[in-house]
Amino acid sequence: MKSETRVPRWLRLGIPALLVLIWLVGGTVGGPYFGRVDEVATNDQSSFLPSSADATKVNERLTDFTGAEEIPAVVVAAADSPLDEAQLAALAELGTAVGELEGVGEVSPPIPAEDGLAVQLFVPIDAAADVGEIVGEVRTLVQDDVPAGVDAWVTGPAGFTADLVEGFLGIDGLLLVVALAAVFVILVVVYRSPLLPILVLLTSVFALCVALLTVWWLAKAEVVVLNGQVQGILFILVIGAATDYALLYTARYREAIGAGANRWDAALRAWKGSVEPILASGGTVIAGLLCLLLSDLASNKALGPIASIGIAFSMLSALTFLPALLALFGRAAFWPFIPRTGAIDLPDDPAAPVRGIWPRLARFVARRARLVWIASTAVLLIGAAGVLQLNANGVPSSDLVLGASEARDGQAALAEHFPAGSGSPASIIVPEDRLADALGVLEDNPGIESITAIAADSPTGQVSVALQDGAPVFTAAGPPGAPAPSPTVSEGDVLLSATLTEPADSLEAEQTVRDLRATFADEVPGVLVGGSTATDVDTNDTSIRDRTLIIPVILVVILVILMLLLRSVLAPVLLILSTILSFGTALGVSALVFNHVFDFPGADPAVPLYGFVFLVALGVDYNIFLMSRVREETLTHGTRRGIARGLVATGGVITSAGLVLAATFAALGVIPILFLAQIAFIVAFGVLLDTFVVRSLLVPALAHDIGSAIWWPSKLWRRERAERRSVRPEGRRD
Repeated sequence: MKSETRVPRWLRLGIPALLVLIWLVGGTVGGPYFGRVDEVATNDQSSFLPSSADATKVNERLTDFTGAEEIPAVVVAAADSPLDEAQLAALAELGTAVGELEGVGEVSPPIPAEDGLAVQLFVPIDAAADVGEIVGEVRTLVQDDVPAGVDAWVTGPAGFTADLVEGFLGIDGLLLVVALAAVFVILVVVYRSPLLPILVLLTSVFALCVALLTVWWLAKAEVVVLNGQVQGILFILVIGAATDYALLYTARYREAIGAGANRWDAALRAWKGSVEPILASGGTVIAGLLCLLLSDLASNKALGPIASIGIAFSMLSALTFLPALLALFGRAAFWPFIPRTGAIDLPDDPAAPVRGIWPRLARFVARRARLVWIASTAVLLIGAAGVLQLNANGVPSSDLVLGASEARDGQAALAEHFPAGSGSPASIIVPEDRLADALGVLEDNPGIESITAIAADSPTGQVSVALQDGAPVFTAAGPPGAPAPSPTVSEGDVLLSATLTEPADSLEAEQTVRDLRATFADEVPGVLVGGSTATDVDTNDTSIRDRTLIIPVILVVILVILMLLLRSVLAPVLLILSTILSFGTALGVSALVFNHVFDFPGADPAVPLYGFVFLVALGVDYNIFLMSRVREETLTHGTRRGIARGLVATGGVITSAGLVLAATFAALGVIPILFLAQIAFIVAFGVLLDTFVVRSLLVPALAHDIGSAIWWPSKLWRRERAERRSVRPEGRRD
């Protein structure tokens, strides 16, 4: 077939070659940054809190009292029988050796437990250093030098941070390999071609390379906060979204090739047919993600622009890099199964036989529309009932890492021999002139085990403090009768350190912090309660506030976009309702699986928010793919006929895209982090539910049952209504 355009041959080859070259350069520059993410990433939870949180205010002032910003680690050593003098001496030498490591401050002497079976050493670690690396060195030294008959662990906030960092180590390698391998296998099965899956994967990989390059420099400039959680989601989101957009473009290109167009004209036809739905889909996802900027948590707020950058490059790659590749390879990209026809195989005669799963499904939906959408809705509602069992109020930091965790094991040993909150005390800033009142509140709270004040002049950096006859009395750690150093005073305040009776990451400890804050607010205004437990409390409260605000905003934004795209009111409302129902079902089934299959301890409050953002934003993608094609077919064939033809035309591409997206998000499960494992299941299951139930059955059946009114109040609805009136009294409805 002759070219339908008069573009010179050198341009038909030169333009695609130039686009490919530009992307090759971008990918080559961005590729090495996969190994440099740790240079700009942080996993310090306290850095994600808003500046208005009490925990943030306390954290910002700690250096005023301690002189250095440090994260505490705790070395716990325990034996089955009382520790003898030789073992205690060896543990003291161990503490000295640990203190000589770079990045480690002055290590406390061994503090024996009352039962004589254990000791603990406090190891301050420079917060500006690589905490994970230093904790690793401490653990190696401890395991090498611990005396015979003694078991030892490194725990505390620094220990949990190190375990979290180690859990994220597979993001750069294992996660990408698993995700890309899963996508490649699915694409080979779908296309039965060795070359086309490679071209589609290149579209995703190069989009990710350029997106990561952009994000890295933004994080370097401290414009955004990048952590392992956001990094993993960025990788998966770009691979999944870019592949989805590539599949939509490839489906249009295949139709054009099958219709006999040459490779240049096929590329142009495919671009014209896919640019609007791809831009609309990507724009909807970006709009939903940018709603996260309303979050008070820096990690949530950062995900919005970071993921939006990834989606933007995914769209750009699918609309420039892939078309250029297909314009160069042409029909050879589909070898050995070259497309022979681009026609939709759906005869106009309702009684005519049809072949293929999608024509048959379209015929079935048309004949049983009301039964199909009612039955689909009922099944989804039953699944959504499980959401009542979802426990998304936060989990202990000791449960964030799945599988083995030395910090978790050490915390258990610590709680067995010492006050459970040892190593992670609450930090309380008190006006000096209200110190006695604050001590009274602390001593009256059953959740407080002991109280010390930070004293720079003390050899240990702190001094015990208690109320006697209504006045604070300080006791030095040393020989009896030794004078007690005065507590450090900064801006008229002193810093107290309160050891909790319960583990610092437990619900009981969180309740103690809440009770203290409430009592201080009533009796000693101006007192601030911080520390690791307070950070957990403020993080959970902020997450709950975020999801309560952001979820409705996302719904409104996406609804407006759909109305503009489909030029209708009723259709977007129904599409949004179907997406909400699908999300509720995914969350309900996930809750049952989390509680009764995986036996998870609960979920972070941000899990429903992240699941909603991805499922609703990405689920609307498939709505757009389907309904934009339905509208296109409706202009020629009428609404009910257009629905059937749209389902046939998009069924394969939506199913393939859904399988790819589910597989990529499921790959997050290889990272042993509870949050990512839960997001992996919720999104993967939800996407499959969207693909095989909502987009294939519920939406087409409901739209078919409603008929042309689905486009109300657009010109399309008015045109079809006028056509129906013109053919009465025959009574043809559509």
